[in-house]
Amino acid sequence: MNSILFEIAFRTVVIYFFILLVLRLTGKREIGQLSPFDFVVAIIIAEMAAIPLENLDVPIWHGLLPVAILGLLEFSFAWVILMNRKIRLLLYGKPQVVIKNGKVLASEMKKAKYNLDDLMLQLREKDIFNIQDVEFGVLECSGKLSILPKSQKRGVTPADLGIRTKYEGLPTVLVMDGEIMKENLQTANLDDRWLKERLQEKGLTTDNVLIVTLSTEGELFINESN
Repeated sequence: MNSILFEIAFRTVVIYFFILLVLRLTGKREIGQLSPFDFVVAIIIAEMAAIPLENLDVPIWHGLLPVAILGLLEFSFAWVILMNRKIRLLLYGKPQVVIKNGKVLASEMKKAKYNLDDLMLQLREKDIFNIQDVEFGVLECSGKLSILPKSQKRGVTPADLGIRTKYEGLPTVLVMDGEIMKENLQTANLDDRWLKERLQEKGLTTDNVLIVTLSTEGELFINESN
């Protein structure tokens, strides 16, 4: 009994990390961005991986080999569609304009098999409750709706008011979960000694700090761990 449990646990761990590796190599894409081809491959991978888990008489490589082949095919297709736009359009399709100048384009909605309920839902999710407030609405290949509100309905920006703003940039993470990000420190032309001195001024060490960031203006943000 113990040997069977060990075999199940061993196969589960091996298959888990193997699939994780395969998916990592296929690229970074959200579930909502998967094409029908990608979605089918993901389902097949799940089915193939389950075979040696459901039946211990089946060698584990009977599940790993198909997963590896599918992962290789997915990686190859990803490279091909990266280099060839025609194939990319064939597999993924192209965005469709479903709203233009505040009016719904019924013909485009039919082509995309996209109904008004879904349209109104996605508009409400973007805080748009009136179709007339939309200049353009584009249905992306992922099924998400991108909108451009009419100029009168957009929020006022500093550019609209002629106000000049400073460059903000992204803060540099110097400490995360108590660990010093040495590469980030070097990028900011700083070192461990400088960081520890700044923390000591606050009566802190890296051990009791959750995260430390440095803004582009040189301001240090310190978040202590509880």
